[in-house]
Order: sequence, then structure tokens, then C-alpha cells
Amino acid sequence: MDTYHDLISQTFDFPTADFTVQDHELRFHDIDLMALVEKYGTPMRLTYLPKISSQIQRAKKWFADGIAETGYTGTYSYAYCTKSSHFRFVLEEALKNDVDLETSSWFDISIIRNLHAQGKVDKQKHIICNGFKPEAYKKEIADLINDGFVNCMPIIDSPNEIEYYHDHVRENVNLGMRLASDEEPRFQFYTSRLGIRYADAIPIYEQRIKDDPRFTLTMLHYFISTGIKDTSYYWSELSRFVHKYCELRKVCPTLTTIDIGGGLPIQTSIQPDYDYPYMVAEILRTIQRICKEEGVPEPHIFTEFGIFTVGESGATIYSILDEKLQNDKELWYMIDGSFITNLPDTWALNQRFIMLALNGWEKSYKKIQLGGLTCDSQDYYNSEKHIYQTFLPERKPQDAQPLYVGFFHTGAYQESLSGYGGIKHCLIPAPQHIILDRAEDGTLTDTVFAPQQEASSMMRILGYE
Repeated sequence: MDTYHDLISQTFDFPTADFTVQDHELRFHDIDLMALVEKYGTPMRLTYLPKISSQIQRAKKWFADGIAETGYTGTYSYAYCTKSSHFRFVLEEALKNDVDLETSSWFDISIIRNLHAQGKVDKQKHIICNGFKPEAYKKEIADLINDGFVNCMPIIDSPNEIEYYHDHVRENVNLGMRLASDEEPRFQFYTSRLGIRYADAIPIYEQRIKDDPRFTLTMLHYFISTGIKDTSYYWSELSRFVHKYCELRKVCPTLTTIDIGGGLPIQTSIQPDYDYPYMVAEILRTIQRICKEEGVPEPHIFTEFGIFTVGESGATIYSILDEKLQNDKELWYMIDGSFITNLPDTWALNQRFIMLALNGWEKSYKKIQLGGLTCDSQDYYNSEKHIYQTFLPERKPQDAQPLYVGFFHTGAYQESLSGYGGIKHCLIPAPQHIILDRAEDGTLTDTVFAPQQEASSMMRILGYE
């Protein structure tokens, strides 16, 4: 009999550094997941804080190694993109690793001020303020600068934004400018709605920034929605951006830094398929080569890794409630949660996560479809990234223990996109959220961040109480 363990170990290079099996049960970072299930039940979100720090340190090492390998003369700074996960425990863990912060909303500034009041963020911290900015956002940025946050840097997204800072900022301010990248060929629009047109960058600097003694243009910023991939599109857009940096640098000697945005991917399959050190080194070589050709200094580099920082720290665990054979071959395992409400990227973007059974690894396996609790026909999960179908251990009526399934590397965006603590489709409650950490001696600690959502909270939101 081929077991589920046989299937996984023969399909992938398994076990891995993060996933192992002990006594026919899955372990994630050597965490006894079944013990957590027995203690807390399901559905359950997990956040493993040490993975956040390890991801930051990995990226810093890749850039340090790449700089040493290429002889790159600029420096590297790691910023965390807060929109990937705004939770306090995420920000506090990231800040342990000497990171800067990138914001995208005026409410982000409230987080900055809260962290400053706690002594977690000082006024020297680089705060990169990105995104299109309504007046409330511009006001919060101006107030932060006027209050002495000397490295709060608004990234100009629209020409009219500059006028607000001219009228309301009293202190000297370092400005950045975002360039509007071209979208990939299959996208519905040719050019990103975000940022300044390439042709307008130098005129805006010369007409609106250069002669204001309070303004210093120090950073050029770009981002492409596909992320950092080894494709002709990515290298073409990066090269175009660096050439524009060189052109602007020749008329603006204070321009010393580029921000290449986020987009470093996380692992969405057990099988690694991304060469991080190679990509980092190639990015450095590309910038270095173009700057040499153009005769300008190599810039300092910022990145804004969000998904990469927090994505692999998360997991979502469900029980299989029942199975339904709907025709001759479509077997459904029904979970005690919803993909639409708990893991919205699986529904909206067809995002694949790592899916593995927690128990039953010694049993035979079946091809299955996973169904969620809502009445929506799109509430399902039926393919993995590489094998385009899903398999789980076989369930039998005499089994004393339910079957449990985990989705891993779900730590970025899923809570905010699904409306954390709010109203969900079909009023499916938000699952409990457990925070996992390691004490100095390596002992695992687990605390409840939020219990499973109760009907009373929904009733209040809906106006019944």
C-alpha cells in the first residue's frame, strides 16, 4: 500500500528544513501541530514569530554576500512593508532586526506614533511613505516631519502632492519620487496608475523641487506588480528604471538612493524553485553595470519586502468534517472553515499555498477536492502549485481521530483582505489566532491573540444589539 507519506516523499524532496514527520504526524519548524490542535481545536490561525526574523536575516545576508561578490559600492537597507500585516506582534518582531518601515495609508502613521511612544521606533527611523495620498495622509506625513521624524520620506506619487508639502512642512525634508512602471504585457493597462511618468521626472524636479530650500530629492522608487522574477519583463523594467536614475542623478547630485520595492517571493510549494542569492546578485550586477556605463555613482538600495517578511510565518489549520462523493470521481472533503473568508487569495488570485495533512501520514491517500462552509460555488481548493490536484489521507468511518489539514505560508495579507474581526460571507466566523514564539532556551510558547469570533460580535456590527 502506498501511503500519504510515500506520496509526499516521492513527489518532493522531503523532509525539508521547515517540514518533517514524526510518528505519522506533521511538524512545522519542529512544532507539534497536533498538540496545538488538541489544546485549541480548529479552525486555527498560527503565527510563528521566529520565522519573521529569520526571513529578514536571510535577505540581509543575500545582499551582503552579493555586495561582497560584485564589489558594489552602495549600501543596502531593509524596510518592512506594513500593509502585508499590520499586527503589533509582526511589527515588533520585525523591528528587532533593525529594519526601516514603509507605509501606504494615513492610519499607518498612527501605528508609527504608537510604536514611538513605546520606544520601539525613534525619530531617526526611515519611514518611507508610499501610495497615492489623500489630504488626510499628506497631513499625517507633514505632521510627522514637523514633529522631528527627520527620516520620514514622502514618496511623490502625483505632481500635485508636492504643493501640499510646500504649504505645510516647516522642516527640511528628504523627498522620494516613484516612477510609473509599465505593466506586464498581459495586464489590462499599459502603465501603472501609481507614480510619476518617466518623461515628467526631471521637469518636476527642476520646476517644483530643486529651488525649494526645504526639499532634497534623495530617492527614486519603483515597483512592478509581478514581483522579482527572472524574466525579460523584470530585467527590462529594472534596467529602464536604473537608466532614469542615472539621467536624473546627473542633474540632481543629492539623488543617492533607489528603492526597488518589494516582490521577493515566498515558497508556495514544498519544492523550492527560486534561487534567491542568484537573483540578488544579478540585481546588483545590473545596477552596477548601467551606472558604470552612465558614469554615475552606484546608489544605495532600499527594498520593501512585505510578503517575504511575514508570509512564511503563517499557517491555517482545519478539520475535515465530512466527505461527499458527488459523482463517480469527485470526492469532496468539507472543512470547518472557508477559503473565501479565511484565505481570500485562493479565491481572488488563485493563489496556491503549501497544503499538507497534519495526521494520517501512514494511511493510503485519495485525490480529493476541498470544500468550504459558505454557499458560494467558488469556495473550494483543488490544485497544488506543481501537481494541479490535491491528495489527502483516506478517511474511514472507524477512525477515532478526525483528519486535519494545514495551509502553510499564509501569513501575509489574508487577515486584512478577509476583514479581520468583521463580517464574513455567510457569517462564517473568523478563526482563533494563536501566536507562537521561542523562549531564549528554545522552548515553544503559545498564546491566544484572538479567540474564535462569536455571534454576539457580528450581531453588534450588524446593528442587532
